[in-house]
Amino acid sequence: MAKLDVPPTKSQLLDLKRGLEFSRSGYELLDQKRTILTIELTGRLDAVRNLEAELDQLLAEAFETLREAALEAGSEALERQSFASLGEHNVEVRSRPLMGLPLPQLETEYADMPPQFGAMGSSARVDEVRRIFAEVLKLVGRMAELQNLVVRLARELRKTQRRTNALSRIFIPNYEETIKYITETLEERERESVAVMKMIKARQTAARDRAD
Repeated sequence: MAKLDVPPTKSQLLDLKRGLEFSRSGYELLDQKRTILTIELTGRLDAVRNLEAELDQLLAEAFETLREAALEAGSEALERQSFASLGEHNVEVRSRPLMGLPLPQLETEYADMPPQFGAMGSSARVDEVRRIFAEVLKLVGRMAELQNLVVRLARELRKTQRRTNALSRIFIPNYEETIKYITETLEERERESVAVMKMIKARQTAARDRAD
């Protein structure tokens, strides 16, 4: 702990006490924010892990279905049919506040498409490929949102942790040490003043006695 370089006066003592109270209040708020961010980050990390497992499984199913469709219809025919697959999608980015931190929300909308390839004489498995990859895109959009959330929450948590550490390990101890020093200094001055007043009074009394 280090003592602040301030004069040991009563006015400075009052200012330091107000500063200490403000620092302690700030620490409590930051500590609450740190707890909330930790809970949010932990929940998002669990969601990312679960979604990764779901996405891996769905991707494996999608590529296996694509492989089977290519074997049935042929790669060139499958490529030609893919150009005829028309579908609309929309991505909207919003945000919601959490402890002053804007968190992104990614909303994806995919238009449902009726089977397009049955009338062309190709395998119905091609429609299944389109359907599964549409589901993959939805999960990818959700994954992008969660990963962005994790990055922002982790960054804000590190920033909050640094601030709480600075308050608890530097500012508050320095304030407390300086207040202790000034309080002891003022008390010592008060004792010295009382001792001097007693000496003056004793001398005055002795002088009156000699005069009598």
